[in-house]
Parts: sequence; C-alpha cells; structure tokens
Amino acid sequence: MSRAAVIGGVVTNQKPPRSPLWDMPHPLPQLTDDQSAHRPMVAAHAVPWPGEMAVFRSPSFDGFELLTTFGSRARIGELVSDFYSGPTSRFDLGNDLVVDLLTGTLESVTDLTLFGGANAIAIESAPGTWEVVQAGTADLIAPGRYRLTRLLRGQRGTEAAMANPASAGARVVVLDASLASLPIAEADLGLPWNWRIGPASRPVSGETYVAIPFTPEGAGLRPFSVVHVEQTWRRPRTPGDLTIRWTRRSRALSADSWGAMEVPLVEEAEAYEVEILDGATIKRTLTTSTPSVIYTGADQTADWGALLGPGDTLTIRIFQLSALIGRGAAKTVTLTF
Repeated sequence: MSRAAVIGGVVTNQKPPRSPLWDMPHPLPQLTDDQSAHRPMVAAHAVPWPGEMAVFRSPSFDGFELLTTFGSRARIGELVSDFYSGPTSRFDLGNDLVVDLLTGTLESVTDLTLFGGANAIAIESAPGTWEVVQAGTADLIAPGRYRLTRLLRGQRGTEAAMANPASAGARVVVLDASLASLPIAEADLGLPWNWRIGPASRPVSGETYVAIPFTPEGAGLRPFSVVHVEQTWRRPRTPGDLTIRWTRRSRALSADSWGAMEVPLVEEAEAYEVEILDGATIKRTLTTSTPSVIYTGADQTADWGALLGPGDTLTIRIFQLSALIGRGAAKTVTLTF
C-alpha cells in the first residue's frame, strides 16, 4: 500500500513515509511558464507504480469528485546528512547536498542548462517549509545516493526557507515534468479542501487512497521580497525626513533577462507596505506605490521621541503587495545611521 501527502504544495506518494507530511502544507512558487501561477502541483511515488494516479477532492468528508489524473512517477527521497545555509544570488560552493532517491537518477549539467532551470529540488527545511535548490554537479556515490554540489540556493524567492541546518531525513522532491498541475480555479484559493490521492484503477474509498487536508494558497502569486534596501536623508548629513529606497524583484519567469531595463511588474499595480519595528512591536506602517517611502521627521519624533540621527539604528520590514493574495515575502533589514 502507498501513502500520499502534501509537501510544499506538492502531493507526494511515498512508501514507507517517515512521518505524516500533510500537517503543514506550504505551497511552492511557480516553476515553469506552462504552469499557472495559482495552481499547486502534484507529485507521486509508489512501489509498485500503478500506472495512473487519481486526485479527488471534497469540501467535506464524503462526496469526493475526480479532479484530475496523471501518470508520471516523481523522483522523491530524503537528505542523507544535515544541509546548512549558504549564499544566495551566487554559487554555494561550500555545501554538499547529499540525497537518497527512491527511484530515478540525477546528472550533472552545464551552467547554461542550470540557469535555464535544470536540476531543481525542493527540500523540506522545516515542517511545511521548502527551499528550492539547483545543483550543477551530481555525483553518484552509492546506489540511489547522490552528492550534489555547485548549488544555487533559495531559488524562485525561497531564500527565507533556508535552514541552518535542514536536518538529515528531511524530504526532497525533484521538480521536473513528472509533477502535474492541479486544475483549480483562483476562486478555490483559501478554501480548506479534503483530498484523496491513489491509484486511478481503485475506488476512492479504498485503502490504497490517502486522505489529505490541504488549502491551496496560490503561492505562485506571492511577490518576492525586495532587495538592496538603503536610506538617505532629505538633506545630506542633516537629521530630518528619511527616504528609504529598495529594488523591486519580479516573480515573472522572464525577469532573468539581461536585456530588459527593468524587471516586469506582474501585479495589477505596484504597491508596498513598510513596517517600522521596535523589537516585535510594529510602531507604524507606511504605504507607497513606488520602491521608496519617506519616514518623516514628524513621524520619527512621534514614534521615538526624537529624530533619528548618527549612531541610531532602525529596523524595518517591507512587503510588496498582491491584489489577489495580499502581502508578499517580507524583507527585514536594520538600517544604521
């Protein structure tokens, strides 16, 4: 008998499972152009492979209706050893990613192929939290065991999911064409569906099906965190109004083009919220429609009792907004004056 579970917005079917995977689903970002950004993906593995898997859903615990079927077995497995955090936006040459796969193989690829999206793997860095990693070099070191190096970390906006470390035994899924898109509507986002996953040749009420509660969140619609946050005074070297600037990132797959002057805006409108923090307390929330905001001297005095000046620090949290799902990934920085 096989088992199924939601991992990173991906349903996996694994025998035997180390523990239930469906307690804390955490959807993955959009990975390819032919994948709708709001749709979760399904991946499955079973021994023996039944040939075709079926996905049923229901808003209750009965009356399950067939949503889709798919026939590709995914490459899934687990970490052999702890996997530590590393740099983003450049190669991580200091970490080895060692994984055991239940079936399938991995191969080394050129940098050009890697930059095109090859050898992408989702790693459960914490329960319900998934980092997307790409590997340029894959060495077979034992049957089904690979050492992956020349890594690209935190891909597709998952840098905040990086753990230090992701523990040995954490689940991994190779993100490739074996994953099938679940054909749900945007109106289904946020609804707590009950799912059943199992062999299409068997009845949905049978023991070979696994029941999974999963709420699609549309994480592919979630704006990435901003980068390159900096501050300037309205008048050089004079305390007063503070301008905070940053660079917008885009979740568009075409955003990697070097020929564009600016990455595309895929949201309905450009909008941000900036939280002024005092530890865990939110002192103030600023809004703006450009990649900058002014923290006025009057607001500084109201929040802190005085203007910010040399030697002071300010911790802020910035969110780009989506009209469909609200706040994107947060960028938290501490500015020093």
